[in-house]
Amino acid sequence: MTNYPILKLFIRKIAVMWAFLCQTSVRKVNDRTNYDLQSHPRRWLILAILTLSLVMVVASVSSLNLAIPSIQKALDASASELVWINAAYALVFAALLLPGGAIGDRFGRRGALQIGLIIFIIGALLGATSSDPFQLIFFRASMGVGAALVMPATLSIISVIFPVEERSKAIAIWSGFAGAGAAIGIIAAGLLLEKFWWGSIFFINVPTAGIALLLVAFFVPTSRDSHINPLDLPGSFLSALGLTSLVYGLIQGPEFGWTDPVVIWAFIVSIVVLVGWVFVELNRKYPMLDPRLFRIRRFGMGSFAILIPFAVMFGFFFGLAQYLQYVQMHSPLGAAVRSLPFALTMLIAAPRGPAVSRLIGEKGCLSLGLLFAASGCFVLAFLEATSSYLQIALSLVLTALGMAITFPTATAAIINCLPTDKAGVASAVNDTTREVGAAVGIAFLGSLLSAGYRNSLGDSFASMPADVNEIAKNSVGAALQVAEQFSVESGQVLAQEAKAAFTNGFSLSMSVGAGMLLVASIIVFFRYPNTEKNHSAN
Repeated sequence: MTNYPILKLFIRKIAVMWAFLCQTSVRKVNDRTNYDLQSHPRRWLILAILTLSLVMVVASVSSLNLAIPSIQKALDASASELVWINAAYALVFAALLLPGGAIGDRFGRRGALQIGLIIFIIGALLGATSSDPFQLIFFRASMGVGAALVMPATLSIISVIFPVEERSKAIAIWSGFAGAGAAIGIIAAGLLLEKFWWGSIFFINVPTAGIALLLVAFFVPTSRDSHINPLDLPGSFLSALGLTSLVYGLIQGPEFGWTDPVVIWAFIVSIVVLVGWVFVELNRKYPMLDPRLFRIRRFGMGSFAILIPFAVMFGFFFGLAQYLQYVQMHSPLGAAVRSLPFALTMLIAAPRGPAVSRLIGEKGCLSLGLLFAASGCFVLAFLEATSSYLQIALSLVLTALGMAITFPTATAAIINCLPTDKAGVASAVNDTTREVGAAVGIAFLGSLLSAGYRNSLGDSFASMPADVNEIAKNSVGAALQVAEQFSVESGQVLAQEAKAAFTNGFSLSMSVGAGMLLVASIIVFFRYPNTEKNHSAN
C-alpha cells in the first residue's frame, strides 16, 4: 500500500480549508469583540475543551519514543530515518508557532484552532497507515503544522474569555496539563503498544481530535485582534527559517557530532537569520513580534523560566525512559506506569501555583520552583543500576512540583505583558520557548548521556574486536544485544557493565540538568522585578 497519490489530495484539501478560513474570518457574522468575551458563561467548559486539544499536541512529542523499535522493524527504517521520524514533528512545530499565533490573531483564533485540528487529524490518519519512512516523516511533519495552529490558539482564547481575577488560575490549569502532557503521552503509548501496532499511537489522535473539533465548533467563541493589521510575511518567514535551522542543528548535533560542518552551518545560518529577523522586526510598522518586548523583564525572564525547565524535563524523560527499559528491564507499559508520579503531581500542584505566587511573589515563586526542580534532578545524580524505585519516584515528584510552581507563573507573566489583541503572539512566544527548550534538552542532555555512557564502558567491551566494541558504544540497547551473543556467565558480566555505563551517563546528564536549573533559579532571583509592572516598564 502506498500513500503518495494522497499527497496531492492532502495539499488540495488544506488549501481549500485555508481559503475558507480567510473568507469567513473577515465576516463579522457571529463575531464578538475580545472585551465582550471576558467572563464567558461557559469559560470553564471551554477551558476543558482547549486542554484536551493541548494535551493531544504535547503528548505527540513524547509518545513516539516508545514506538521507535516497532517502527524500525515494520518500515525497515535506517538510523537517520528514525531520527527524522522523531524530529519532523518538533522541528515544524517549533518553527511555525510564532506565525501560527499571528495567523490566529489576524484571521480568528477559533478558525485557526479548527484548521489546526483538521490538519492534525489528516496527518495522524495517514501517518498511522504509512508504508515507508518517507511517508511517515511527511505526515509527522504535517501534524506539526496543525499543532503550530492549535497550541497558541488554546492559550490565547483562554486569556480572552477569562476575567483578570480568574485568568491566573485558568493559565495554571493549562500549564499543568502542558507539563503533564509529556508523561501522559508516554503512558498512553505504553498502553497502546501493549495491545496494538505502532500506528495506534498516531491513530488514537483521530477520534481525540475529532471530538475536540466538534466541541470547539459548538462551544468555543471566536476572537481576533481588533486592529486588522497586515500579516508580517517577512517576519514570519525569517522566524520560521531561523528556528528551523536552530532546531535542526540541535537535533543533528548528537548524531553527526557537534563539530560536523552541517551542524556548524546550521547554527551559523540560524544566528544570521535570527539577527536579520530582529533587524527587520525593529523596522516594520506592524511587526509579528517586537523584539523590544524582551527588554521587559517580566516578559524576558518569564520566557527564560520556561525555556530552561522544559529543556531539562525532556532530557529527563529521554534518559529515564531508557533507564527503566534497558537498565531495570521494564516493559514499555511498565516504564510508562512508573512515570505516573510526575503527571499526577503536575495536575495536582499546578492549579495551586497562583496561590503560591500571591503568597511569596512572582520572583519567589519562580526561584523556588526552579530550586525544587533542581533538587529532583540532583536526586538522580546518585542513581545506580540497582537503585530502588523510591529514589526515582522522589525525583519525579520533586521535579514535577518545581515545574508545577514555575510554569503557571511564568506563562501568566508572558501573557499579561501584552494586550489581549496580541494574545496569539504572546501564547506563541510561550509555546516556542517550550518547544525549543525540548529540542535543547534532548540534544544537549542526550549527548551528555551518550558521552558518559561511552566513556564508562568497562574493560570487557574494550577487549573485544574494534568493530564489536564500536557497535556496543552506539547505545546501551546495542551493547545488550552484543551481550546476548555470549555465554550466560560472560553475557551477564557484559550486560551489567553496559547498564552501569548507561546509569553513569544518565547521572552525568542529570547533574548538569540540576546545575542548569540552579543557575536559572539564581538568575531569576536577581533579575526578575520585585513588583508587577505593565508591559511598557523595564
